[in-house]
Amino acid sequence: MAGQQTRPISGRSPSLSSVELTPVSRKGSTKTGGDDESEHVSGDKTPQIGRNGEMPQQIESDLGVTDDTLKAAQEFANKLSLEETKEILENVLQLHELDPNFPAEVLEKVKTFLADDDVFVHPEAHSMLIQEMKVEAALITNDSPYAEVRAVVSNTDDPSLPCSTVRAWVIGMILVVFGAATNSLFDVRQPAIVIEANVAQLLAWPLGKAAERYIPAKSFKIFGRRIGLNPGPFSKKEHMLIGIMATNGLDIPYTTFTIFTQYLPQYFNQKYAGQFWYQVLVALGTNFMGYGIAGCLRRFLVYPTYCVWPTTLVTIALNESFHSGGNPPVMGPRKRIYTASRLRWFTIAFVGMFFYFFLPNYLFTALSVFNWPTWIAPTNVNLNAVTGMRNGLGFNPLPTLDWNILSFHYTSPLVVPFFNTINGFIGMFLSFFGIIAMWYKNAFHTAHLPINSQRVFDRFGRHYNVSRVIDDRGMFDRAKFEAYSPPYLGAGYLNNYAMFFALYAATISHAFLYHRREIWRGFKGLRKCRDQGFYKDVHNRLMAAYPEVPHWWYFVTLLLAVGCAVGGIQGWPTYTHPLVVLYGLLLCLVFVVPIGIMYAVTGMQVLLFVLAEFIGGLFMSGNGLAVNYFKGFACITTAHALRFSNSLKMAHYVKLPPRSLFLAQMAACVASTFVCTAVMNFQIRGIEDVCKEDQKNGFTCPDVNTFFTATVIWGTIGPKKLFGTNGLYKSLLIAFPVGFVLPVFIYMAQRKFPQHKWLRQASAVVLLHGASRWAPYNLSYYWPHVPVAFVSMIYLKKRFLGLWSKYNYVTSAALSAGVAISAIVAFFALQYPGVDLPAQWWGNRVSKEGCEDPRAPCVLRPLQRGEAFGPGLGQF
Repeated sequence: MAGQQTRPISGRSPSLSSVELTPVSRKGSTKTGGDDESEHVSGDKTPQIGRNGEMPQQIESDLGVTDDTLKAAQEFANKLSLEETKEILENVLQLHELDPNFPAEVLEKVKTFLADDDVFVHPEAHSMLIQEMKVEAALITNDSPYAEVRAVVSNTDDPSLPCSTVRAWVIGMILVVFGAATNSLFDVRQPAIVIEANVAQLLAWPLGKAAERYIPAKSFKIFGRRIGLNPGPFSKKEHMLIGIMATNGLDIPYTTFTIFTQYLPQYFNQKYAGQFWYQVLVALGTNFMGYGIAGCLRRFLVYPTYCVWPTTLVTIALNESFHSGGNPPVMGPRKRIYTASRLRWFTIAFVGMFFYFFLPNYLFTALSVFNWPTWIAPTNVNLNAVTGMRNGLGFNPLPTLDWNILSFHYTSPLVVPFFNTINGFIGMFLSFFGIIAMWYKNAFHTAHLPINSQRVFDRFGRHYNVSRVIDDRGMFDRAKFEAYSPPYLGAGYLNNYAMFFALYAATISHAFLYHRREIWRGFKGLRKCRDQGFYKDVHNRLMAAYPEVPHWWYFVTLLLAVGCAVGGIQGWPTYTHPLVVLYGLLLCLVFVVPIGIMYAVTGMQVLLFVLAEFIGGLFMSGNGLAVNYFKGFACITTAHALRFSNSLKMAHYVKLPPRSLFLAQMAACVASTFVCTAVMNFQIRGIEDVCKEDQKNGFTCPDVNTFFTATVIWGTIGPKKLFGTNGLYKSLLIAFPVGFVLPVFIYMAQRKFPQHKWLRQASAVVLLHGASRWAPYNLSYYWPHVPVAFVSMIYLKKRFLGLWSKYNYVTSAALSAGVAISAIVAFFALQYPGVDLPAQWWGNRVSKEGCEDPRAPCVLRPLQRGEAFGPGLGQF
């Protein structure tokens, strides 16, 4: 803010007191950019400053800035001395040396700048390098170092804009109720249809403008404070507050999976789980434990600049498209000038996708699951195993013409960094060969089972009947187990477990190698809400104008959540000790920071399910429900903590008052919990054949089935029988040490060969995360990301930065919103009332024929009636 003096980034005594850290407004980009503008000067030639002291296009390209941003940074850079620049960039090198999001070209020049003593002895001989480094220091100090953030996040703020208004709260709560109900309904459908925050923002715009126009400008007093019904124009802060309320309200409580598996007869058939208050208490426990933890970890996951949180940028871009008055023309391919505003482009893309999605979603569903190679020979086992999209591994160069499939489960390819997309795909592609080898060699008896199923099977090749191994309390019955069968897993699912083992170990070593300094700084300053000495980028300085939420608010929220969880477990016959809540919380606290940093940097979230199941099963073997609770209070709390951290960063970017945000998030989460619980009761009681493979509307519950599979393996039977001394799958435990050392090798390679810039993009955690995404998903769900992400994040961003900055995130928001709204209309207007196309229509049945039939997947070595594989009775 104007006139404000701040301490240097390093946290030492002030040396920039003479520099006025005033945010410079960016009104838009006039960057035209063409193919020739992306060329870099090679060799040892030193670029020269252009006329009027302007920097050449190479510098503009290296820094990833548009013309207006560059000019603003140059103005601020002129105020920096050489010593001040050096001090800032020393901290930049420390924080971003191995940051894959930071421009490699700029980092190399920072190293050159700091290592060359002659730069400081004879600065006149290095004017170009010094000027560029001053501009980079200015961007760090007065803006974001990342082009992705600069493209959509303003470096100015107007504290007078209305935010927490009556109309914002009313609209926000309406959209939370609508969105939570819709997401909860469609969550058990495959593929799921998810309403994201951008849809809520889309609907909030006409509602907010209507409120601005029609609500009278009256006011009233509450507790001595005058509240206005209509404070004037509908502001972007009100709009964003609504969006964040929706973000926190649209995600359903994961405890619904526990209730599904408890209540439904094909699972545990425990009818007490249908009681409403039992459902609400355990849901409130997991939701608010995550919120309390997120607030306590702001120093680790919200304030640091390197915590970009890529997924927040789509929502911010959409918000800006509604409220930004600027509309600069930008140049695209073939030197064509694009003048459409962001709002107009959003409308065009949204309407186009809305109507198009009726085609793959309803009229011609084979375009969604476009498994065309299997149409050649539908009953060919080998062809289906390799190319099948429903029951195979999905090796298919053109697997879908459906944006919902393309962006489902891995986040839009227009949002996450390209290094994340390509690392994940490489990991999944390499694991493809391991799964194929395991299946064809019949390792672990997998040839008798479908190659890529998330279900558990018995020794007869049928789905595992858990009722045959439990007593009337849902506990493990050894006699029944020995008279029936051990559980068996398919090749794809076994690969997942091995990759998850490696992933958890790799996350720990990766966090130590790459982020130990940042984590230590966070621990040292936990007593402070915000340390202006270290977190001194422009967004933290602007947020200093608003009172921060004290840590004790979040701590009290955490304690109340623990109380709800204990009450739910103790008040009903769960046969679970309440200490499971604290044990789960402890595991969350161990992993939430390293996992959160990975999520904030890459846009990729590591889930703790398998680790929580493994640890819980060791200590609570035989009680599947207890393991489910442990898993819920460990990994679900972690996931919710990261979701809330994401929202806090979004509010940080757009400068929402923290205390208003706290109340809005709390209210949205409470409302969402009750709504989702009500919808869940409709699903388990009112949807015919819910969670069965042949459910006519696609409510087959893939995630619930996966959850139940894990319950059987880790809870009812326990990991000792599978991974213990005599366990069939004990050799998979080698993945733990392998995963731990993999980041070490990559880290050493990056240090030893810094000239190989592609090594900076390598990430063991992302590779393993991609390799763990099988069953029921496959390459067909991941491969389409790669070309789309390349066009967006490499081609357009490098060559046409102005075009990319203006339209990229708005396009992602428009396509996702179009899919969601179209799916809702199609479901309630056509599918749910039973307005179905003829059953014999080829376009809607061809993708489910032969080995791709979800009810009868093919196996390599089928069994005859009465035949079994593996150890016989008395041998397991």
